[in-house]
Amino acid sequence: MNKQLSILGMLLFFFSCSSTKQISKNSSQIQGNNNTFLITEISTDKTYGLSPKNPVEVGGAKNSQGPKNERRFLNALAGPNGEKISYYRAGSCCPVKSKNDPFGFGSVMLDNYRVTWENSKDTISIYINMYDSGKLKAPVGFTIKK
Repeated sequence: MNKQLSILGMLLFFFSCSSTKQISKNSSQIQGNNNTFLITEISTDKTYGLSPKNPVEVGGAKNSQGPKNERRFLNALAGPNGEKISYYRAGSCCPVKSKNDPFGFGSVMLDNYRVTWENSKDTISIYINMYDSGKLKAPVGFTIKK
């Protein structure tokens, strides 16, 4: 048992000391105050961000910017008529395959955010992957914050 704990400790040390110089390819999309991504397109794919099978890929986990990138993405969204949105992180879910898994298992967990806006009848789930980077778009049903 002690040998297993020692090996686990060494693995944790190794991963915590690995290089963090990789920068998310979405970092070039950060707007002025550093809290919002610049998004210029609304997706036509009805599953983009709204299904765990097609999550928004904000990247940033390798340089400790993953959660901040998730908020940067959400901060760029508005409701269907430009309404200010509110959101909260409902938790992690849904393993997906990723070459960027920090533990080497080949899959990572998505974060699920619940999003709503004034006079909305529903709260919408948006699934976000902070380990991989992709082109950022507003999901169907949302607009881009001005």
